[in-house]
Amino acid sequence: MTSHTRDTGLPMDGPEPARTGLVRSIARGFLGRCPHCGEGRIFGRFLKVRPECTVCGLELHHHRADDLPPYIVIFIVAHLVGYVILEMEMGYDVPLWFQLSFWPAATLALALGLLQPVKGAVVGLQYALGMHGFATLPGSRPAAGPEETRLGPAGLDGTGIGRA
Repeated sequence: MTSHTRDTGLPMDGPEPARTGLVRSIARGFLGRCPHCGEGRIFGRFLKVRPECTVCGLELHHHRADDLPPYIVIFIVAHLVGYVILEMEMGYDVPLWFQLSFWPAATLALALGLLQPVKGAVVGLQYALGMHGFATLPGSRPAAGPEETRLGPAGLDGTGIGRA
């Protein structure tokens, strides 16, 4: 089976590229690397995902991480900080001024430190499951079929969603 290069469209020898496994894709995303090749960086700025991987050409612009990363970060940070606060209160006599100054700063630092890796992991998860446009791998041709699909009537006038 031959595949075509992304830039020239000329055939090249070798098998179609394989999708990276779930755990490896999530781990690569957590480390800020491309979930497909593991070499390119997926973030251009703190939380801005690059349009595509600079190494393998995987299109990243269609990811939909949305609100999941902040929810996961809040869940993790609240459980960690809440547990340590509870243990400190039950086992030690810590002054109130320390509690009121240290825990908000620790919570903020943990949340900001985990937000980018968790967003990268969510992008890796979407890639591994083939969600939101990650069905086509770099170097492979899209599956044959209609370019656009009519989903059905959108209103009383009978117009469909999308173009036919």
